[in-house]
Amino acid sequence: MRQRDVIDLVLLAALWGASFLFIRVAAPQFGAFALMALRTGIGALVLLPFLLREKGGVAELRSHVGPIAWIGLLSSALPFVMFGYAIQHLNAGFTSILNATTPFWGAIVAYLWLGDRLGAMRVLGLAIGFGGVLVLVWGRVSFAEGGSGLPILATLVATLSYGLASIAAKKHLGGVGALAGAAGSQLSATLMLAPLAIVWWPAQPPDPRAWASAVLLGVLCSGLAYLLFFRLIARIGSTRTITVTFLIPVFAMLWGVLFLGESITARMLAGAATILAGTALTTGLVDPWHRLAALRRKAGPSAGPPPG
Repeated sequence: MRQRDVIDLVLLAALWGASFLFIRVAAPQFGAFALMALRTGIGALVLLPFLLREKGGVAELRSHVGPIAWIGLLSSALPFVMFGYAIQHLNAGFTSILNATTPFWGAIVAYLWLGDRLGAMRVLGLAIGFGGVLVLVWGRVSFAEGGSGLPILATLVATLSYGLASIAAKKHLGGVGALAGAAGSQLSATLMLAPLAIVWWPAQPPDPRAWASAVLLGVLCSGLAYLLFFRLIARIGSTRTITVTFLIPVFAMLWGVLFLGESITARMLAGAATILAGTALTTGLVDPWHRLAALRRKAGPSAGPPPG
């Protein structure tokens, strides 16, 4: 990758890692529905001018409005609200680590829905990744009042929704431009969330810090981050771009420590390492069997065992 691509990848991870910080600050005052309606609405306002400048972009959005709205529900409205609820009860770093399970759900949904093959390495990656989830949540799952069971479950529902969205987009929006899909999904999510935001708008006005977090969440973590994401896909491909998954928890934990006074525990580090190792295998970013076979081909016949 070129230096510019590496910088964009790190910046994207920093922005998406910061989303957990902004939600942690703003969600207790706004509530999940109002905050996420603001996030998607502001994100749409950032993206729409770029769509209007793109030739045929608006026409493309109109001709695929149904599938784009469906993707807006799965990729934004539902998971954002789940995170908005969960992060009020879990710290930002912990939640970001659970967020790294998204590729696992994508692989499972692709297998069940599209019939994609799950090779031995991908199955191993799924097992390792979900083992990491168990390490992370072991002893913390309680559905009693004040327990973290429901917030953890909400986070996993959000990541499952992201996995569904990725496969639905592949199936139904294969010919749709990335910018039309991104702007349209944010706009449709806003329309879905707006009535709920009106009903559950906070009775106590949020303070300036919460408002600043909400605006930054929309501008940086939805608008700018989507532009970076699709620019990276265009330049370096989706396989390399998905490596951002490995960096998001790093930044989320860093921002949590610096700005929220959160602590990073040994269990969080162990869970993160295990989940990300599983992610590498599940997404094919690391394939030891393929690499071993390539080394054997390169070495030639002499690499095999001696005769006799």
